[in-house]
Amino acid sequence: MKQHLDSTCALVVVDVQNDFCPGGALPVRDGDQVVAPLNRYAAIFAHAGAAVIATRDWHPPDHCSFRPQGGPWPVHCVRGTPGAAFHPQLKLPPGAIIISKAENPAVESYSFFGDSGLEHPLAGRGIRKLFIGGLATDYCVKWTALDALRRGFVTCLLTDAIRGVEVHPGDSAAAVEEMKAAGVILLRLEDF
Repeated sequence: MKQHLDSTCALVVVDVQNDFCPGGALPVRDGDQVVAPLNRYAAIFAHAGAAVIATRDWHPPDHCSFRPQGGPWPVHCVRGTPGAAFHPQLKLPPGAIIISKAENPAVESYSFFGDSGLEHPLAGRGIRKLFIGGLATDYCVKWTALDALRRGFVTCLLTDAIRGVEVHPGDSAAAVEEMKAAGVILLRLEDF
């Protein structure tokens, strides 16, 4: 069944930043391959009058998730650096909401609900249904989707617009199964 989009819906583009794409500090394999489908989704959502939200890691240089501070990840997406910028081919429509996350140096935040105040802009717009794509399937996409469900949003995963870090082989597939089992709806472009 084709999805009906209106002002109660939002596309959530998760962390499509240079450092998560090939050549970046923490590259997701084929991470840049999410850009084309997300651009198509963004155009569809904007045309329907639905919100488009883009999240970004916006770390301070001493963030707790970085290896020099004892964290698991290389230094990445430091606010204001080229690596933290959105992929240059990502086309966000005018009026897209930009949400910065993981700005507190002492707090890891894979979900953009964690420390971003995201619910405020959603509540003010009457948004009840989220369609999520981006990077990375097994971390920020997964935690954002699961947090959205916990907060009562109808939550959809755009399976043709996600890629995972795959610290361990199979992490992304397991993450998709975990989201599906929790109640996330799996969709693709042909569903719109």
